[in-house]
Amino acid sequence: MNLFTGPLYFLYKIVSTINLTKELKAKYPDQNFVPVYWMATEDHDFEEINYFTFRGKKIRWNTASSGPVGRLSTSGIEAVFDVFKKEMGTSENAEYISHLFQDAYLNHSNLADATRFLANELFGKYGLVILDGDDVELKKEFAPYMKAELLFQKSHQEVQNTIAKMKPYDIQVNPREINLFYIEDHLRERIVFEKDVYKINHTSLQFSKDEILDLLEKNPEKFSPNVILRPLYQEVILPNLCYIGGGGELAYWLELKAFFDTVAVPFPILLFRNSALLATEKQAAKADKLGLTWQHLFQKQGELTAAKTKEISEFPIDLSIQREHLKNQFHYLHVLANQTDPSFSGAVKAQEAKQLKGLDKLEKRLLKAQKRKYQDELNRIISLQNDLFPNGGLQERSANFSEFYIEYGNALIEKLMTELQPLENKFTIVTL
Repeated sequence: MNLFTGPLYFLYKIVSTINLTKELKAKYPDQNFVPVYWMATEDHDFEEINYFTFRGKKIRWNTASSGPVGRLSTSGIEAVFDVFKKEMGTSENAEYISHLFQDAYLNHSNLADATRFLANELFGKYGLVILDGDDVELKKEFAPYMKAELLFQKSHQEVQNTIAKMKPYDIQVNPREINLFYIEDHLRERIVFEKDVYKINHTSLQFSKDEILDLLEKNPEKFSPNVILRPLYQEVILPNLCYIGGGGELAYWLELKAFFDTVAVPFPILLFRNSALLATEKQAAKADKLGLTWQHLFQKQGELTAAKTKEISEFPIDLSIQREHLKNQFHYLHVLANQTDPSFSGAVKAQEAKQLKGLDKLEKRLLKAQKRKYQDELNRIISLQNDLFPNGGLQERSANFSEFYIEYGNALIEKLMTELQPLENKFTIVTL
């Protein structure tokens, strides 16, 4: 939904979009390219966006929501601000973030307006165009496609056909028979078609075909595309040369190509957004002192500690040579067994397996003993990795932009603008 309630990858996606636009403008100066941020104000479940993580602490907005999240009143969010302000401290950058939060959330009446203000405040100078799909005029433009969805359900058929062709790849989203929601300020429910009647799920509302088409014509704002139709909505309203998204997003966009062809809407180029790891100079120096490369730090923690223990141990922990000796000894016994009783051959195989397994156990015990010996150094390695990969996952999936902005100010965004080049297709380590 926005930068405060979303992790770092929202920031990377916006920066990637702006930077790609810069590259296109430089290459094709006679063309007019603009970076676009489409606010998904109707799309999220509130439980996905009612919290953010700041310095490892989850700050949650405890309120009720039943309709489109963009229309949700910001009344009561002062409690979130009070908690957040205490955590931030009193530095100059903390004061800026504090005022930014206040201006966005406390001075705007709903989440959509707050998000628009926030995105414009941070990225307006880069020419970012901000669109809110929950707009009656935009819905009017998209009404013919929603009418076709109500009458013919082509998206369901085409996407199902594509999914069948994509096997065995994991499917990100499955289409409904009708991929539209009915929305009001405090209602967001699926439209289902049963026995020639259009029903609003979990309510008593229902419409005949003529009634729902009349409602669509007069009040298109009461209809909302779901995850299957939203990409089509975006491309109808403002056609993209390129859509930049994360892995999950691009995976479900790939399900939609045949559907786009069926409704004669151009399908954009899909580009994987930039990913980054933000590290301080102090953390980079600590990694160097511990003899760690960035490749080391991206390993699973068990693999990393095992590898470093073997590296710093004063003697080899690998018993591969002993295994080879053992196999050579049993080779003679296998030859002998093949010349005698078959039961002897089975006994030889069982004994070989037992002794190899014993070597495996000894190697594990040896590694465990050496880990205890070098526990202090391993703890420093684990601490650094935990700082860079919160909860054992990518930093961008949990950390919020504000904790880095408080440390580095607008230099953070300027640094990302320099470092994140969307056409380089690489994971970037950004040292701050």
